[in-house]
Amino acid sequence: MSDVRDLLIRGSEKVIGHYRLLLASAKTESERQLYRSRIEREQRLLDKLLGGFPDRFAA
Repeated sequence: MSDVRDLLIRGSEKVIGHYRLLLASAKTESERQLYRSRIEREQRLLDKLLGGFPDRFAA
């Protein structure tokens, strides 16, 4: 399960990075708000992943 968790963590970090690039080039305030909300959502998911799965899932 650790491999899957690591893959999900890397994926979330990559998604956050992409949204940060989009945020930096956003032209309107509505675009900036959209990207900020998506970054926050993805960060919450990442925080849950980094909190770890219960030990019962460990191999």
